[in-house]
Amino acid sequence: MFSAPPSVMTSPKGNRAHKMKLPIFTQKGMLEVPSPTEKDWSKDDEDNCVFSDPEQEVDSLPQPYRMINKLVNFLFDRSWEIIEERDVLRTAELSRIQPTIYSPFIESTLNKMPNCMAVSQDYVFIGGTKGFSIYNLHNAKRIYVWEKLKVDVTSIWATDLGNEILIAPVDEMGIVRLFYFYKDSLFLIKAINEVDDTSKQTTCIKMEISEGGDFAAFLLQGAGDICLDVYKLPKESWLKEVEYPQLSANSKKKVRQLQMNTLDPVKTDSFEMDINICFRGDVKLSLPVHIMKIKPPKPVTGTTFKSPLEVFAKIEDCCGLGSGQNHFIKDSQWEQQVAIFNATYKKYLDGEWEEELLSMATFHFLLPSFIIAMPAEVKNPPGVACVLGVHWTGSHNFFLYSLNRTLKDKVDPESTWPCAAPITVSQLSCCCSYLVLACKDGVLTLWDLAQGFSLGVIALPERCLCQSIHFLKYFLVHKGQNMYPEGPVKSQMKCVVLGTDGSLYLVAASGTQRPTLSLLVERPVKHPEEAICAVAPVRALPGMVLIFSSNGSVHLMDVATSQIICAFAPPRSYHLAVPWKPVFVVSSHHPCFLLRGLSTPRKHHKKLHHSSN
Repeated sequence: MFSAPPSVMTSPKGNRAHKMKLPIFTQKGMLEVPSPTEKDWSKDDEDNCVFSDPEQEVDSLPQPYRMINKLVNFLFDRSWEIIEERDVLRTAELSRIQPTIYSPFIESTLNKMPNCMAVSQDYVFIGGTKGFSIYNLHNAKRIYVWEKLKVDVTSIWATDLGNEILIAPVDEMGIVRLFYFYKDSLFLIKAINEVDDTSKQTTCIKMEISEGGDFAAFLLQGAGDICLDVYKLPKESWLKEVEYPQLSANSKKKVRQLQMNTLDPVKTDSFEMDINICFRGDVKLSLPVHIMKIKPPKPVTGTTFKSPLEVFAKIEDCCGLGSGQNHFIKDSQWEQQVAIFNATYKKYLDGEWEEELLSMATFHFLLPSFIIAMPAEVKNPPGVACVLGVHWTGSHNFFLYSLNRTLKDKVDPESTWPCAAPITVSQLSCCCSYLVLACKDGVLTLWDLAQGFSLGVIALPERCLCQSIHFLKYFLVHKGQNMYPEGPVKSQMKCVVLGTDGSLYLVAASGTQRPTLSLLVERPVKHPEEAICAVAPVRALPGMVLIFSSNGSVHLMDVATSQIICAFAPPRSYHLAVPWKPVFVVSSHHPCFLLRGLSTPRKHHKKLHHSSN
C-alpha cells in the first residue's frame, strides 16, 4: 500500500498548485516532424503558435450573460467605427477648400408671409394674402399693393412685353387673372376661369405665356375633367387703349385713382419711392380671344374602320399621323394581347393597383422654323409663336397644334412626334430655338428647331432619370473666363439636367457632332441631406447656376469647371421646412436673386458675385 506524500495531503498551496493550469502553446495547422538540422527549421514557427489561456478555453459565460457580452462588444465596435468615419469626414472637410460665404445684400421685412415671387424688368411681384405687391428690385422697397381677393395668391407669373408687363396671379381657388402694368398704372384685364356657377368652376393648374406675350395657355381642371385653353392676347390694342383711354368705348368719364378694398398705395415719405402707381379700374381693356380647347388624347381602342382603305383615307392630310389613333386593330386582338400579358406577368400584377392619376399636360409656344410645316397661305410675323407643342402624362407623342385658328375650327394636331418611351420632361430654351425631350427610359432628344434638325440623342446613366432641365445661354471659355459670344450662334446649345437621384449633369451639343454628357455633381450617397432640390441658371453671369440643397445651402457653380464659386448664407433666424422647397426668383438681367425666409416673414435679397471677387 502506498501512501500519498504529506505535502500533498496537508499543504493548501499544494492543492492550489495541483488545480492551477499553466498556459500552453498550441500550433495552427497539422504538426510535422522537424528536420534534423537546425538551419532547415522554419523561421515562421513562432508565428504559427498562439498563446491561449486554458481557463478561457474551458469556461464560458452562461446565458443571458453571453448574449449581453456580445451586444456590449458589438456596441463598442460599432461606436468605434462611427468615430473613425466622423474623423475621416472631419479631416476631409478641413482639407476641402471652403467657398467664400456671402450674407444677404438686402434684407427686407414684410408684413405677411409671401407665397410666391416673380421678377420682370426692375420690378418684383410677390403674391400673398388677398392679393399681390409690387417691389423695386434694386432697393427692395414696396411701391404698390393690390388686395381685393378673399383668398391668398399661391402662384404668380410676370412676362416682359417690352415697355409693359403682363402679370398673372393665381389664387387658392385656382382662378387666374390677367393684369396689365404700364408705366405708373395697373389695369385688370380679365379673370380667365371665373364663373358664377360654382359647380362649373375650374382650377388653373399650369399656365404658359409665349415669348413676347402674343398667346397664353391655361391648363384647367374641374369636375373630373381637364383641358388646355389657348388664348390670343391683343397686346397692340391694349397699348392703344392705355395710351389713349378717351378712345376706349368702355372707359368712364372720371378716373378713380383710389378704390376701396382695391388699392392700397404706399406713402412716398416712408419708402422714398420714385413712382406712384395707381389702379385704373375705370379703363376696360380688350379681352383675350379664346382660339382653341385641347383635351387629352383618347386611349387607343379597337378600330371602327371596316377596311384598310378607310384608314388610309383618314390620314391623307397627315393629321394625327403617328398618334396611334388611326389603325386597323380589332377589339378582339387587343383583348387577346391583354390576356397574354396578364398571364405572362401574373406574379408581378397581383399587387395592389395604384389609382390612375389625371393626365397632365406640358406645353410650349414654338416660333416659326424649318422643322414645323405651316401652310403657304399663313404668313406669321417673325418672333411671334405659331405652334403650340403639347405632351400629356404617360404619352409617347409630342403634338404640334397651329395657333392660326379660331374656336370654331376642329382641334386636330398638325403633326405628331412619336418617341420610343413616354415623355416625362420637356424644356424649351429662352430663345425658343432649342427643345429637349426627356423620356421615361432616361434618353434625352435634343432638337434645333431654328435650323430644323436633331442635335442628337444622349442617355443618362443607368437608374438615373431626368427630373428637370435648365437651359443655359450659350457661352465660351476664353483664357479661363466665361463669356458670351458677340455674334449670333447657330446649332450650339448647353443645358444642365437634374437627375432623380440628386446628380447634376451638363449636356452640350454642337452641330452634327455627338452631344456630350459631363457630371457636375455626384449623387450624395453618404450625405443625403446635401441632395440638390432646385437649380436655377443665372443668365447675367455666363456659365453660372445656382444650386439649392436640402440642407438649406445655396451655392453658385461654374459649370465649365464644375467648381463652386461662392456660397450664400441665410440669416441666423432662418429655419428650414422638411422637406425644403425654396421659394426664390432669379433676375434675367441683373446678377441677383431673392430668397424667402421661413422663420419670419422676410424677403432676402442677395447679391451674386463673379468668381473674380
